[in-house]
Amino acid sequence: MVLSDALAGGRRRLAALACVLAMAAPALAVEHPEDIPEGEGRDETFYLCSACHSFTLVARQGMSRGMWDELLDWMVERHGMPELEDWERALILDYLAATYPPKPATGWVNPFAPRN
Repeated sequence: MVLSDALAGGRRRLAALACVLAMAAPALAVEHPEDIPEGEGRDETFYLCSACHSFTLVARQGMSRGMWDELLDWMVERHGMPELEDWERALILDYLAATYPPKPATGWVNPFAPRN
């Protein structure tokens, strides 16, 4: 067996593995409200967000209540999301802020950057 033949076989196996993993990725996504942390407003938040996109996108974020609020405004203005009733918006914002708060900075921190 020539080295180039062995490498080509390895590439084919790697490509096949990549295809299998790509097809399995949607199965790893959050699909049901029970897949996210419990809390008041969980179901409403899940169904509102997952009507347009995967909830995994939401779960990866970390924002303050104000940032979540601005994001809802942006989705209404930019993407035609229906306006929410005041009580529903408050419920969803409370859930998002409590469950997906801002994430602490990781990695290198600029020593000259302003600090809160």
